[in-house]
Amino acid sequence: MAEEKNGWRGTTIISVRKGDRVVIAGDGQVSLGDTVIKANARKVRALGDGNVVAGFAGSTADAFALFERLEGKLERYNGQLLRACVEMAKDWRTDRYLRRLEAMMIVVDREVSLVLTGNGDVLESTDGILAIGSGGNYALAAARALVDQELDAEQVARKAMAIAADICVYTNNNLTVEILDIK
Repeated sequence: MAEEKNGWRGTTIISVRKGDRVVIAGDGQVSLGDTVIKANARKVRALGDGNVVAGFAGSTADAFALFERLEGKLERYNGQLLRACVEMAKDWRTDRYLRRLEAMMIVVDREVSLVLTGNGDVLESTDGILAIGSGGNYALAAARALVDQELDAEQVARKAMAIAADICVYTNNNLTVEILDIK
């Protein structure tokens, strides 16, 4: 993730869908330039009635605004995640206020895993693994290498995040992990 206008940097969020679970894990580091401002931020949370989990990379205030907007869309569309995300992406792309938000999100429910961006993208995972943020590519590569091992979704996510934290200076090992049973 490129440096943001105000100097805030990075995070790593990963989602792994395997077996009877889908997991989102996120690190807790918040950095300003080369200084760690906070080591235990919660960048992953359950939304609505707990049937959707989301994780964000980017500006914290912007991400919370997007969480609230997504919760509203989920209520409006009776918990239909894909429809709520498409409608939110339309708003994000066309609304003058939302267009300025600097964040990406991974959102999952029992059926689908999606990445949402400010460009209006709603991207579905093809292999059950998604990752965003400064350490996202490291975590993604690690998870893809680990997913066919005898590990469950949470173990894959945790190991992938540990690898990303060893490589990306904007990622730490203070994880928030949310799990949905999908069967």
